[in-house]
Amino acid sequence: MATPSRKTSTPSTLPSKRALPRDPSSEVPSKRKSSAPPAPLPLQSSRPFVEGSIVRIVMENFLTYDICEVSPGPHLNMIIGANGTGKSSIVCAICLGLAGKPAFMGRADKVGFFVKRGCSKGMVEIELFRTSGNLVITREIDVAKNQSSWFINKKSTTQKVVEEQVAALNIQVGNLCQFLPQDKVGEFAKLSKIELLEATEKSIGPPEMHRYHCELKNFREKEKQLETSCKEKTEYLEKMIQRNERYKQDVERFYERKRHLDLIEMLEAKRPWVEYENVRQEYEEVKLARDRVKEEVRKLKEGQIPMTRRIEEIERQRRVLEARIKEKATDIKETSQKCKQKQDIIERKDKQIEELQQALTVKQNEEHDRQRRISNTRKLIEDLQNELKTAESCESLQPQIEAITNDLRRVQDEKALCEGEVIDKRGEKESLEKERKSVSDNIVRFDNLMNQKEDKLRQRYRDTYDAVLWLRNNRDKFKQRVCEPIMLTINMKDNKNAKYIENHISANDLRAFVFESQEDMEVFLKEIRDNKKLRVNAVTAPKSSYADKAPSRSLNELKQYGFFSYLRELFDAPDPVMSFLCCHYHIHEVPVGTERTRERIERVIQETRLKQMYTAEEKYVVKTSFYSNKVISSNTSLKVAQFLTVTVDLEQRRHLEEQLKEINRKLQAVEAGLIALYERNKHLEHKDNELRQKKKELLERKTKKRQLEQKISSKLGSLKLMEQDICNLEEEERKASTKIREINVQKAKLVTELTNFVKICTSLHIQKVDLILQNTTVISEKNKLESDYMAASSQLRLTEQHFIELDESRQRLLQKCKELMKRARQVCNLGAEQTVPQEYQTAFQDLPNTLDEIDALLTEERSRASCFTGLNPTVVEEYTKREEEIEQLTEELKIKKVELEKYRESISQVKERWLNPLKELVEKINEKFSNFFSSMQCAGEVDLHTENEEDYDKYGIRIRVKFRSSTQLHELTPHHQSGGERSVSTMLYLMALQELNRCPFRVVDEINQGMDPINERRVFEMVVNTACKENTSQYFFITPKLLQNLPYSDKMTVLFVYNGPHMLEPNRWNLKAFQRRRRRITFTQPSQ
Repeated sequence: MATPSRKTSTPSTLPSKRALPRDPSSEVPSKRKSSAPPAPLPLQSSRPFVEGSIVRIVMENFLTYDICEVSPGPHLNMIIGANGTGKSSIVCAICLGLAGKPAFMGRADKVGFFVKRGCSKGMVEIELFRTSGNLVITREIDVAKNQSSWFINKKSTTQKVVEEQVAALNIQVGNLCQFLPQDKVGEFAKLSKIELLEATEKSIGPPEMHRYHCELKNFREKEKQLETSCKEKTEYLEKMIQRNERYKQDVERFYERKRHLDLIEMLEAKRPWVEYENVRQEYEEVKLARDRVKEEVRKLKEGQIPMTRRIEEIERQRRVLEARIKEKATDIKETSQKCKQKQDIIERKDKQIEELQQALTVKQNEEHDRQRRISNTRKLIEDLQNELKTAESCESLQPQIEAITNDLRRVQDEKALCEGEVIDKRGEKESLEKERKSVSDNIVRFDNLMNQKEDKLRQRYRDTYDAVLWLRNNRDKFKQRVCEPIMLTINMKDNKNAKYIENHISANDLRAFVFESQEDMEVFLKEIRDNKKLRVNAVTAPKSSYADKAPSRSLNELKQYGFFSYLRELFDAPDPVMSFLCCHYHIHEVPVGTERTRERIERVIQETRLKQMYTAEEKYVVKTSFYSNKVISSNTSLKVAQFLTVTVDLEQRRHLEEQLKEINRKLQAVEAGLIALYERNKHLEHKDNELRQKKKELLERKTKKRQLEQKISSKLGSLKLMEQDICNLEEEERKASTKIREINVQKAKLVTELTNFVKICTSLHIQKVDLILQNTTVISEKNKLESDYMAASSQLRLTEQHFIELDESRQRLLQKCKELMKRARQVCNLGAEQTVPQEYQTAFQDLPNTLDEIDALLTEERSRASCFTGLNPTVVEEYTKREEEIEQLTEELKIKKVELEKYRESISQVKERWLNPLKELVEKINEKFSNFFSSMQCAGEVDLHTENEEDYDKYGIRIRVKFRSSTQLHELTPHHQSGGERSVSTMLYLMALQELNRCPFRVVDEINQGMDPINERRVFEMVVNTACKENTSQYFFITPKLLQNLPYSDKMTVLFVYNGPHMLEPNRWNLKAFQRRRRRITFTQPSQ
């Protein structure tokens, strides 16, 4: 009986022993109905343990145990105990003690988590039966380092050595067919056919079976690789051969092209020599022509000398005549100037006469104008005097002007006051607009934060987001309040606390809509789920509000443990949402603590009796055992918050909206006041303009009489001056006539003098013309001589230019000859003193001797060579290399095919050694499995399944079952069968393996929990019958409860796990004394 110590601060040690299976007073009530007589406890050394069976399990500071020792039997071991007593802890000890990974248990991923809370170290020790001497494996676990120390038979070793020793005994704690912990029961049905075959091979097959299977998979993979390689090499070889066949013709064309290129090379070598000879002959011809032109230039220069002398003599005559012409021109100019002076004097006299006549005309016009102005002035004075008689008196207008001035001053004061009020209203309006903009910006900021939350909802739960949009447009369809999903309505007071809320409230409820009315919820779900086919969640708030319900314990009492708040105080939410969360999640009762809380968590659990609590990074759930009334706690790490990290203060937003409405109302009032002020100001402006106009008219009327008197006085003065300014026209006309007669006498004398000067000027012009004619004759002769000279000079220049061109051409040809000679020697690779080799001379004789013929032949050969396109000097080299590569590939392909045949032969041999035993093994499993199902009036079969016989990695074991006569056989899957049916199928498959099993033990943890009583009884009978046969491996069956009146076997070992406050202390536990007392009671009962 395995008994864990009580969970108190003082550890206690209780050894574990096996109970008597047929004892009428055993702790299993159903055993009293067994008819077999009780048997004494056999010695452990006499038990028929198989190689690798577990003889002893010791746990120290491990999960629920302080110190505990378990001694299982060689056959079926029933481990029974209430939930939470420590049954699965024994399974964990077996797994970890035999070098299993912590993650395989499905409880924790670190080995340190398996040490009892509050202890720094833990220990598991497993003793395995071995004919050569038992193997004791010890594992010590260090919590701080999360590391393990390993010992074999009390000697330190490594985990690798332990794994090798365990594997040598064919123990596979990672194989679900051998080791099925509680948290992995559901995963057995999830095993694929391939994984199930591999687990079965490792579990019950011969040691070489799984190795053969692995070899087959490797051989098949290599066979595929070789087949692919051979295929690729064959295709590549064919392509290489085909390409070389194509290149064979290219090689022949390459050599033909080379012959043309050689001829081109020889033609290009001869061409510079022919070109040099042509240029040399041209040089000799140009040299002779240059000498002839040189002699011609000399003769032309000698013929130009007499012409030059005659031109110089004529030039001297021309200069004398031009000097005389200039003298005559000077005389003519002087005489012409005198004539011009006389003409100017005469014109001035004419102008004086004209001025006198004009002055007389002006005086006559002025007199007429004076008379007209006098008449007009007299008439104007008469009109002004008449207007003056009708004008008003100034004294009668003054009272009216003063009254209008007072009205105008009063209007201007009102206008100034109105403008002041307008300025004040405008300032008030600007201030309100700035305030409205600030409030609007704050509302937009809140909306942006809300949009972030809605974006997260849309990305994660699109259906819920669509439902929110529908709700916002259809709120009028509901009678009472409807709240949007909880994750949108919750507003965290501090983002750092969001993780507590998201870890406390399930994801389904976080996205649930909250209704105050059940009727509203039904309307909503009908529209959203039935009509729109959206997957959403909805809940109803309690009819009586829980939102303000007080916690059962004051927060001040809990602050000593590091608690700073209840969950409810960490956020704000609408009343229906808060009421729902308080009712269903008790957020008003769950406190939140700090790291200080986690450090003293044992004390917190014992003293506060809180059911749930949070520390800085963990959630703790505390339960009380139904059987022992003992407190059991579990903790989980908090997940990072995803949805509630965005904080939106809805109360503040509502306040801002109300503030915005009030500002808008004030703005409307201010704008209405401004409009009224503008109208009033407009009216005052109009009245001001009217008063100003009236005042202006009165002032004009007041000043009009004074202006008329001043105008009359001014006009009378002007009239008097005009009457005094009198002119004598007859006297003026007589004076003008006298002056004109005197000027005409002077004018006649000047005309006589002008006539004499004109005659002298005409004589000088005749003399000048005669000299000009003589000069023209001389210039004509000179021009003819100069023309002849220019013609001779032009011929001389042309001849000299021709000489220069010929000389330059001679020098150019000479230089070209030198360059051509140098190039011709370079083409033939000759030195400066070397002659043309005989081979070149011989080759040159067969070639054309002119450039045209050479160029024509070059063009022809180049055209022929250019026809051979796509060829290069590497064609022949590549062709040769490809030939060698073809030979190499042919040899490699031959080797690969031989290797492929060897692999196929190996596959055939290994397949025969693997497949036939495997088929026999599967047939045996099928036979056992089918019999088990037949005994339960059900049907089941196991077969070897594959789609392609050659794909060895696709082979698998297929389990098909039928629990009702009306259905067909269906493959065992995680989805088709119920949980109980999967448990029965799993258990029967493991039982089918039991008799065939070569593994030393098998562990099955609480597999009967999902079965109905009938199937559980049938399965239990099969387990007992199968596991208690001779020569079967050890079997561990863990369960929290059993049905009554079950059959038992003498070979069974029942291990009771007790845990409670009234257990004996370890030092008072004496198993031998208990056995002796039990025997006495048993032996005395028949006599009574």
